[in-house]
Amino acid sequence: MELSSGRGFCEAQPAADRISTNRFSMVSCHPSIAGLKRIHNMEHAMRRTVQKFAMVSVACAFTLPVFAQDPFDVVELRMRELAPDAKSIAVSETPIQGILQVQINGDIVYATADGKYLLQGRLVDLETRDDLTEQAKSEIRKDLITHIDPTKEITFAPENPDFDLIVFTDIDCGYCRKLHSQIAEYNEQGIAVHYMAFPRAGLGSESYDKAVSVWCAADQQEALTNAKAGNDPEPASCENPVAEQYQLGIDLGVSGTPALLTSSGLLIPGYMPPEALRARLEGIAASAATTK
Repeated sequence: MELSSGRGFCEAQPAADRISTNRFSMVSCHPSIAGLKRIHNMEHAMRRTVQKFAMVSVACAFTLPVFAQDPFDVVELRMRELAPDAKSIAVSETPIQGILQVQINGDIVYATADGKYLLQGRLVDLETRDDLTEQAKSEIRKDLITHIDPTKEITFAPENPDFDLIVFTDIDCGYCRKLHSQIAEYNEQGIAVHYMAFPRAGLGSESYDKAVSVWCAADQQEALTNAKAGNDPEPASCENPVAEQYQLGIDLGVSGTPALLTSSGLLIPGYMPPEALRARLEGIAASAATTK
C-alpha cells in the first residue's frame, strides 16, 4: 500500500509579493512628485502584503485546530482517507503509549497517535507471551459468528459435544478431505464439526458449483462425504448460502482451508489430527479460564 504524507501546511508568501527593506530610503521634507509616487507605490504594496498576510492567518486559524483534535479522531480520519470503502473502522488504545489499534473491517493494524505512521504486524506481550493482535482479531470473529444461522451449516456432531468448531472447507482441498475422512474420530474426541463452504477458487468456480450441489442434495451429509471421497456430486441448484459463507470467511480472515474457528473466535489454520486437536482445544479452554 502506497501512503502519501497528506501533511497540511501554510504556504509561504510568493517571492514577488515580498517587500524588501532595501526598497526603503530616506526622503527629504519636500519630496518631488516622483518621490511621492514612489511612496504611494510602496504604501500600496505594503497594504497588499498586509491583506494577504491576514488572509493566510485566517486560513491557518481554520487548519490549526486539526492538530488539537483527539488522537482517535485524527487516526480514524486518516484511515478513512486510506480505506474509503471500508465497512467499519474502529480505533482503540494499546499498552504502548502513542500507538493506537485500528480495526479496518476484520483486520487489525496500528497507527501512531498523530496519524503519520501505519504499522502492520503482530503485537506480542513478551512478559505474558500473549498475542494481542490475535486476541483483538478473535473478538472481531467472535462477534461475526454470533450471527451465523446454524441451519445453514452441514454438521457432523456427537450427541453431547465438548467442543464446537466451525470449519471452512473446500471440497477439492486435499487436507480438507483428510480431515473429513476422520470425521468419526473427531466426534469420538467430543468435537462437533459445523461445515461452511469456502471454495478457494472463488465464486463461480468448479469448487463453488460442487459446494452448491452438495448443499442442494437431499442428504447433505452423504453428498458431502461422497464429494470429499473424490466423487463429483450430482449437479443441482437451489437457494443456498455458499456465496454468503465464502464472503464471511474472507471477513473472518480465512485465507486457506481447512480453517477451524472456535466459539471464542480463535482461528486455527490447517489440518490437525483428532487427538492433537482435542488437546489444543483443551489448552485454549484452560488458558481462557485462567484469564477471566
